[in-house]
Amino acid sequence: MAKRTAAVFSCTECGSQSPKWLGRCPDCNAWNSYGEEQAAAAVMTSSDAMPIAIGAIDGDTAHRISTNIAALDRVLGGGLVTGAVTLVGGEPGIGKSTLLLQAAEELARGGVVLYVSGEESPRQIAIRARRLGTTNDNIRLFAETSVERIISVTESMKPVAVIVDSIQTVHTSTSASTPGSVGQVRDSAGLLMTAAKRLSIPIFLIGHITKEGTIAGPKSLEHIVDTVLYFEGEKFQNYRVVRAYKNRFGPANEVAIFEMHDTGLQEVPNPSAALISQRSTAAGSAIVAAVEGTRPLLIEVQALVSVTHFPSPRRMAIGMDANRVSLLLAVLEKKNGGNFLASDVYANLAGGLQIDEPAIDLGVVAALLSSQRNLPLAHDVVVFGEVGLLGEVRSVSQADLRAREAAALGFRRVILPQSNAAEIRADVEVAGVRRVDEFAELLFGKK
Repeated sequence: MAKRTAAVFSCTECGSQSPKWLGRCPDCNAWNSYGEEQAAAAVMTSSDAMPIAIGAIDGDTAHRISTNIAALDRVLGGGLVTGAVTLVGGEPGIGKSTLLLQAAEELARGGVVLYVSGEESPRQIAIRARRLGTTNDNIRLFAETSVERIISVTESMKPVAVIVDSIQTVHTSTSASTPGSVGQVRDSAGLLMTAAKRLSIPIFLIGHITKEGTIAGPKSLEHIVDTVLYFEGEKFQNYRVVRAYKNRFGPANEVAIFEMHDTGLQEVPNPSAALISQRSTAAGSAIVAAVEGTRPLLIEVQALVSVTHFPSPRRMAIGMDANRVSLLLAVLEKKNGGNFLASDVYANLAGGLQIDEPAIDLGVVAALLSSQRNLPLAHDVVVFGEVGLLGEVRSVSQADLRAREAAALGFRRVILPQSNAAEIRADVEVAGVRRVDEFAELLFGKK
């Protein structure tokens, strides 16, 4: 017999629970984030399932369902895996529903696609679908918010894929909480995940995000699903970056870059060329070779070092870790004799990308020194490498892949860590450096 427990209070930001209402969450420090919900009923179930020897299970993952959108297939790890649950998050209006409608159009060539909407009416979706040209009759629109009803229709239709827009609007009768609450989001996602595995049907879940940029609801939502895709970039810019933050069937941090048009999202075939197409030749610009997932990307790093008359100079970084930039400034102060204490420093990755890997350190250093000395870098130079606290330039992974991408786009010289120099097979001039002062001298000569 199921027995319902007393009401509890859950934080809508991080999912932590408390037996009483709290004005401020002790875990994530969010104010007024606690909402009341009924704890899920404890249900005793029986199953005929028995333990199976791992060697007897078919583990072939070579068969995938292609979305016929090459960039989306890439970020998914090679296409959709049957029974996989993919969570797609991003700001309102950035293109989540657009991308999945376009994917539905392609998947509908192989069978019925069930598009479940808890936010828009079928008429509203149809208007957008006509603009995008996604009007295949195999796309079946279903305005429903009951998870049990969605699963029932899925069982009867047996579609090739299901899209739920959005997970925060659906609800299950097993929870007494309101739709969008921590308990409802967790329980609804759990039921849909179980159905996806049982029926071997891939399911897309669209997720709302909080003001901090994380997917609304409990953190366990991201643990339940197989793949988490985030839209990055500003919705007022043309470029949209889709990044895999989690993927059980492919590399994490893989990215797909799209460009928004009136007719929908179009893949950018050569992201590196697009990202540096408007590169500047002025002082403060450097081209760095990064690797996101399995894809090499050439990105322009911009820096502005400006003398300030205020006692506390500003430090601002966009697209990279601001603390990392402060660390690099400290290294330059100590090891290169630079003086940034009386200057405001601004650093930016052009194109709206977010890059976390340490290989961009040398590009940030090059842009900072170029701006400070007002000396532009050579137009055909690409740099990459990690900078340590002692001023040493440390090796990075996939050095030859980065150099090959640079050579393909016409760059003739690569400056990289000395320990990586022997790996390069690309048709470029290689210059290895061991320390940041040696790197600065190579770029600009002796002071």
